[in-house]
Amino acid sequence: MLDEKQTVKVSKFLSLVLRHDPQAVGVTLDEAGWVGVEELLAACAAKGRRLSRADLDHVVETNNKRRFAYSADGRRIRASQGHSVPVDLGLAAATPPDVLYHGTAAASVPLILSEGLRPMSRQDVHLSADTGTAARVGARHGRPVVLVVDAAGMAAEGHEFRLSANGVWLTDRVPPRWLRQSPEPGRPRA
Repeated sequence: MLDEKQTVKVSKFLSLVLRHDPQAVGVTLDEAGWVGVEELLAACAAKGRRLSRADLDHVVETNNKRRFAYSADGRRIRASQGHSVPVDLGLAAATPPDVLYHGTAAASVPLILSEGLRPMSRQDVHLSADTGTAARVGARHGRPVVLVVDAAGMAAEGHEFRLSANGVWLTDRVPPRWLRQSPEPGRPRA
């Protein structure tokens, strides 16, 4: 069984391979982002990175952000979202809550408020249904700021939202008029 440090290391490695660079171990993701578990394990071993099915099971089951998922038959694995390589996760359009949140670093706020949120190196903009999650995401890059997204207004204007398997809301962009800054991380303005 992996200890906590090993679990984090394997999770980061899987994020690299399943979201950004499958060629790092010589695998190819299908159009929906899936790769065969046995293919992944063999490719990792060939590159000197020994992982077992039990290691994958542990990471998939214990990752608090549920970054990875198995197919229904358990033979394939993929990242739940966050890809920089083109994939179609097959997520249907969904009606978002009236308000969603985006956590970012304070230094990024002026540009975001003037230009809106863009996916940058990812395929989609990632939004949270709660301020706590957004604040934690923003804290990864410095002092966090939570931005409030008028998702109801965006949806009424025709913007599409999708809900990933792990509860992250996805959209292609957020124009600046639908954004405002929360006064404090975790506490949206009324």
